[in-house]
Amino acid sequence: MGEKKLHIAMYPWLAMSHLNAFLQLSNKLAERGHKISFLLPTKTQAKFEPFNLHKHLINFVPVAVPCVDGLPPGTETTADVPYPLHSLVMTAMDLTEAAIEAILSDLKPDFVLYDFTHWLPPLAHKLGIKAIIYCTVSSATIGYLVSPERKLREKILTQADLLKPPPSFPSSMIKLRVHEARGLAAATVKQFWPYCDYLGSQFGKPVILAGPVLPEPPRSVLEAKWDKLLGGFKAKSLIYCTFGSECTMKMDQFQELLLGFELTGLPFLAALKPPMGCETIESALPEGLEERVKGRGFVHGGLGSTAVDPQSSFCWVFCDPLRIVFVIGGYDD
Repeated sequence: MGEKKLHIAMYPWLAMSHLNAFLQLSNKLAERGHKISFLLPTKTQAKFEPFNLHKHLINFVPVAVPCVDGLPPGTETTADVPYPLHSLVMTAMDLTEAAIEAILSDLKPDFVLYDFTHWLPPLAHKLGIKAIIYCTVSSATIGYLVSPERKLREKILTQADLLKPPPSFPSSMIKLRVHEARGLAAATVKQFWPYCDYLGSQFGKPVILAGPVLPEPPRSVLEAKWDKLLGGFKAKSLIYCTFGSECTMKMDQFQELLLGFELTGLPFLAALKPPMGCETIESALPEGLEERVKGRGFVHGGLGSTAVDPQSSFCWVFCDPLRIVFVIGGYDD
């Protein structure tokens, strides 16, 4: 008997890295013959069309992002605005609830996958649809930071709180100092299964590992300017650095990263967002850097990590690892 083919709806957080992660999962599911209805902002669709590898099974469903006081007209994703305005993008996304209900009522999918829209599970339950949280960060990170044992509804985490894991968190050799507790980064690998068990017990939901869900090699043609630039370097000779669309560094981190690339003496391409407090990449560059690395160092604010072929000129890549965890989270099922 053949595998039952499912109809799955996707409604990720309106950030490019989240949209990309959901689309890569959609491609993998479509490979197995499942139908995907991918809900995303109207104008943003064009940016993801080249990465839809199964157009006969993955259908982009347009969602109009409402206007919100404080957001520039036409804002659709966090990539359109500086970091301080990201919370207003969430406000706008929350205002799509009625539209999403109408869309799901019409589509009648078997499942809907989401991440930040807290109101989607009860809405899906009302429509007889299973809701699944698709987390694009690691199980260890979620368990360490937002476990119910942290009692986040009662207090705000301090740096001192982050020095210690939650009481029943799996044992670890990692010990944090105060300065290290200001930022955490992690990725899920097979050895992280105890953290998945911990998450399941804390949230009372099944947890399924789904990743990494790696993208296929790019099929689209590079813009002429990037093709010319990258074509001037030998294969695997250029350092390529990019982070997720949600990553906005502090000024000192941004400048230290670029100064480090300068010290390598190697050609590099850094696709970064302007650091906190800066409107443009140019205004944040270390003094004199542009002249010192002219012809071999390039810093750009608009190139995504899926827009280039990492096998062409690059010797190594920094990017979101997207070791992904499924957390099944129906309303009260």
